Formats: sequence, structure tokens, C-alpha cells
Amino acid sequence: MSRVLPILFNTDMVRAILDGRKTVTRRVIKPQPTGKVEHHTGYQIDEWYEMKESESGCKCLSQMNPPYQPLDIMYVRETWWKNGDTYFYKAGCSKGLIDNMYVKWRPSIHMPKEAARIWLKVTDVRAERLQEITDEQAAREGIRAYTKDDKLFKYAVTDDWWIDFHKKHRKLFSGTFWQDMPKTAKEALSYLWDSTIQKSDLDLYGWEANPWVWRIEFERCEKPDNWN
Repeated sequence: MSRVLPILFNTDMVRAILDGRKTVTRRVIKPQPTGKVEHHTGYQIDEWYEMKESESGCKCLSQMNPPYQPLDIMYVRETWWKNGDTYFYKAGCSKGLIDNMYVKWRPSIHMPKEAARIWLKVTDVRAERLQEITDEQAAREGIRAYTKDDKLFKYAVTDDWWIDFHKKHRKLFSGTFWQDMPKTAKEALSYLWDSTIQKSDLDLYGWEANPWVWRIEFERCEKPDNWN
């Protein structure tokens, strides 16, 4: 039986989902496996295990539990605001404004169930190293292509996101935002990924750390009948 569970996305990712560009997300596995990860197909769900060698030399399996399973329904928690009985979503407002008025947006983690407007059905879950991602998979994470002449292509989740990131981290780059813009979707995702990780955790979960992640694929769906 499928479950109905929440999942958090930031505003850029919500917009990518609404645009149909984002159909997969990666979440860090905690705690990180230290042994070999193995996959076994169970009766109803896929099962993941970490194989370790004990002090006696015997190999043993400990089950790894992904946060979501195929057929689960996820409702998206996003940045929101409520005025009277009406909910507003930052992802649906130009520059985060409502009728040209700044509002005090509330964080996604505090969004109530009743405000959910986006429903996603999990189609596949697997464990992998972060840097195993391909350009095709990076595009499915919401990365898009930009070009000025249909010959040279650059990549970012949005051009506005890249401009802001380039300004904030100017010491990392040597040229203009366009010159420094990633030339592959995978490279663009590496910058996006690190921007979501706390600085104190970069050594553990940042791009260069190449952590184990859950790759969760999904598709848009209707609000489930068993929703309450």
C-alpha cells in the first residue's frame, strides 16, 4: 500500500517541477554507508543493504531504509504565505512579490498539509554515489541549457540563479557570469548541490565528498483519494 509523505523543495526546484523539467531528486543517505551497498528485490518493494565485514571476518548485511519507496505519493512543501483563507506560493509569484507587495514568506518546513498543491508519485529509488550522475540525469534535476548563438551552450538551473551565485562567490571565478557559466549540466549541478549543503557539512556531503545519495525519480500525479 502506498504511503503519502511530505518532501521539501526550495523555490527554484518547485518552479522546475511546475515547468516539467525536474523529475528526479537526490537526497544524502544518513548515516553514510562504509561498506559495499547491495540491492535486493523483495516481494513488494526493493530493499537496500550495506554489506560489512565483522571483526571475525564474517560478512553481514544491515538494511538501509530509503525515505521513499516506489508508488509512494509525495506532497511538496514549499515556501508559502496565507492571507485569510487563501494560500500563496513564492514559486508562483514574480520575484516573490504579490501584487507588487513584499510579504513575509514562511519556510517550506512549516507549510501545513492542507496547503499542498503539488503531488508526485515515486517511480524508482536507488542508491548511488553523487558523482555518478550523468548530464542527462542532471537535466532531469532541473538544469537547463542557455545559448546565444545555438552553437555554444551553457547550463544552470536558471540564469538568474547563476548570476546571483556568481556575484556571491566572485573570488572563485575570473570572467563574466556568462564566461564562467558551466559548460555541462553535470558541472552546473555541482554548484547547485553545494549551495544546498551547510558549510560545516561540505566535507561530508558536498560535491567533492562524493557522498552516497538516494536517487528518487517521480512523476506528477493527482491528489490521492486517501489524503487527509
